[in-house]
Parts: sequence; C-alpha cells; structure tokens
Amino acid sequence: MSVFRRTIIGLGAILVTAAQYGCSYQRSFDKTAVGAFEVKSLPAAVVLVAAGSGDYFDNANGLFMTLFRYIDRHDVAMTVPVEGHHAPAQMNFYVGSRDQGKGLTDAEGVEVRKLPERTVASHGVRGSYTRENYLAAIARLRGWLNEHPAYGVAGEPYAVYWNGPYVPGFMKRFEVHVPVSLPAQR
Repeated sequence: MSVFRRTIIGLGAILVTAAQYGCSYQRSFDKTAVGAFEVKSLPAAVVLVAAGSGDYFDNANGLFMTLFRYIDRHDVAMTVPVEGHHAPAQMNFYVGSRDQGKGLTDAEGVEVRKLPERTVASHGVRGSYTRENYLAAIARLRGWLNEHPAYGVAGEPYAVYWNGPYVPGFMKRFEVHVPVSLPAQR
C-alpha cells in the first residue's frame, strides 16, 4: 500500500473518530438535517450566557473561553449545541440535566438564564463556522419563511453550532434558527 493511500486512510479514520466524539455529548434537542428546513419546538432549558460588544464572529473565542472557565470551575458537563447570537455578540451554553440541580449562579462574566419552551424555524447546514456561511444560511431561511407566511417571525436569527474546533470545517454541522409564532398563536 502506498504512503499516500495509508495517509488518506489514516486521515479518514481520524475524521470519523472526531465526528463520533463530537456526538458523545448530551444533546439539548435534535439536529435539523443538512439542507432541510423545519419548524420545531425547543424544550425549556437552562443556559449559561456570555455576552460581549460588537459582532459574534469577532468575539466567539473570548465568549467561549469565558464559558469554558465557568463550566470547568463549576464541574459542568459539556453539552451540544452552543448558540451564537450575532449582534450584540452572545454565546449560550446549554446546561445538561445532570447539572441543573447544582445551584449555578451568575459569576465570572456568565449569566444563568432559564429559557421557556420555544418554537423556531430551522435550517440545517454543513460547513465552517464563518460569518459568510452564517449569513448565507440566514438568507436561505428567510427565503423559506417568505414562502411560508403562516409562520410569523417572533425574534432575531441566531446560529446553533454542533461541533467543537477539532472537527474539520467541511464536516461541521450547524443550523440557523429564527423564533416564530404558529398560526394559532397569532
């Protein structure tokens, strides 16, 4: 077997392992399939929130590190997904069921919030977590919402990121959400 072929096979094994490892965290809700559009209900949740000024893509690393230090100090298990709100910059980390009884409090630049059950229009995407990919996905979701006017837009769009930084960009999964009201709720 050639060195090139062994390298490709080894790289494939690493990528598959990384993708599987990224799915081992507790999920707060189910993913939207890549390329799909759907309206789904998200369960009530407890989230840890780090906020900053300006744009999410200019602040994501700092927001993540603020959250990471908090969850490390308070022994909170990693979960997926992580929400990224564009402007002003905000990252939300879902607290898993095992950690919700810990009495977590606001500290260290992190706010603990309870979110009610909510309904969102969602579009599933594969690709790097870049501003360009986010904006393109939002444009597609807004186009879909224009074609489905029964759903009323009830909030600002945001991103939902499913993979950590070790997963190559072409394998990453994310979705964009827009909070919506259902026809009977208007």
